[in-house]
Parts: sequence; structure tokens; C-alpha cells
Amino acid sequence: MRRPSVAGMFYAGEEHALKGEIERCFLGPLGPGRLPKVGPGKRGVLGGVSPHAGYMYSGMVAAHLYARLAEDGRPESFVVLGPNHTGRGSGIAVTSEDFQTPLGVAKIDKELAKALKKDLVDEDIEAHRAEHSIEVQLPFLQYIYPEVKFVPVCMGFQDYEAAKSVGGVIRDAIKGKDVVVIASTDLSHYVTKETAKKKDGMALEAIRAMDPKGLYEVVRDEDISMCGYGPVMATLIACSGGRATVLKYATSGDVTPMRDVVGYAAIVIEK
Repeated sequence: MRRPSVAGMFYAGEEHALKGEIERCFLGPLGPGRLPKVGPGKRGVLGGVSPHAGYMYSGMVAAHLYARLAEDGRPESFVVLGPNHTGRGSGIAVTSEDFQTPLGVAKIDKELAKALKKDLVDEDIEAHRAEHSIEVQLPFLQYIYPEVKFVPVCMGFQDYEAAKSVGGVIRDAIKGKDVVVIASTDLSHYVTKETAKKKDGMALEAIRAMDPKGLYEVVRDEDISMCGYGPVMATLIACSGGRATVLKYATSGDVTPMRDVVGYAAIVIEK
């Protein structure tokens, strides 16, 4: 069992408090303004992008993706990709250990995890133990789908070729299955709000165009401090043929006045 690493810090550490916090993310001034309700849906969502800061700052933005997911119905499983902030473990890692959160246990889709272990992807729990980027997505998924199954992919390698390999492995593994792929990333870090909006706009334009190589180049050339560009590139490749829509963009400065901000976006990729 992979125990929670940032419960009580990035989000509330007890079940009742966490459910209330998640509901405030949906209903808050930057949120979608409605609680999620799982609909019959046509299952048109292929993937998405969600931020991973503390819920106080990024939770209302993340809620836009999860509200859209709920409306679209109930997928069989999820792949959640996040960057490796800790530097521990393998460069690209899955794990077969279930994840515990204050809302219960999010079980690993072991068949899918096995299918993903090829090319650059290793099985290594060490990469996941202290990493928050994937963990903070799980309470949102559990709130909507209490019996959720998923596979976490932690990416220390974020160059274009690595992302292309991982995205291709995921695309092949989920072919013919009802799986949603979610990339966890924040955008610009600790720059002025004006700079964040300008630079993040360039990255979002490449994502809207479903252009992973273009995203890599703009992050590199414009020196955009986006922590999870590798997971986003891999998700774009895994969901190739889809259409990306930015549901919400905001910064930490929209929550609390501050000189230097972090940018957040919720993006859905649909058939």
C-alpha cells in the first residue's frame, strides 16, 4: 500500500473535512459552480490536464476537469501521469501498489499496469512514495468514482523522445478500452501574473493544437517553468486524434494577492 504523502498539507487529512474541501472547490468562485454528478454520458472524454498544487490554490481549477469527467459518465479505468519532483526512483515508473487517501483506497488496474511496463517504463514504488503530483488527483477521482481503478506513471524523464515513447505505450495499451488519461502539471512558477499569463498562453496554444513537439519547443525556447510538460506531451500522444479545450485558467494570485504567482489550467481532450 502506498500511504498518502501530502494529506493534511496539500489537502485535508480526514475524510469528512476532505469531502467538504472538494465540494468547496466545485462551488467556489473560481470553480465550475456545481457539484459533480455522474451522468449517462456518451463517454467522449479521452483525457485531460489538471493542476497539482494545494487545493486552496489549484483545487477550483482542477474541479472544472472533474466536473466535465463526471458528466461524461464512468470510464473503466484511468492513467494518471505526473512529473517526478523528488528525483527518486526510476526515470519513468509505474507501481502495482494501491494508493491510500483519506477517502479510501484507489486500486491499481493491474492488467493495465502490466501492459504499460515496456520500453522506458519500469515498475518502481520508490518514484511514487513521496511524489504529490499524482496523489492530489486521486481524492477528486474518488469523490466522483468511489471504486476508481487507475495506473500512476511518474515521469522523471521529460524530454520529447521519452514522452513520445510513454505516450505510444499508453496509446497501444488502452486501444479498444474505456480509459481516460490525465496529466498532472502546474504551469509557470513564481513569476508575475502578467508573465505567467503570457508564457502559459503559449503553452496552452500548443496543447489546444494537440502538438506535443510544439509544446516541448515553446517550453524550452520561452523558458516556461511548467513542471509536468512531459506528462502533458505523453497524454497528447496517447489521446492523438482528440480535441483539446481549455476549461479554466487561473493563477495563485487569483486566490490570494501575491506578487509572484503559479499558473494552473484545466483542459479536457475529447473525441
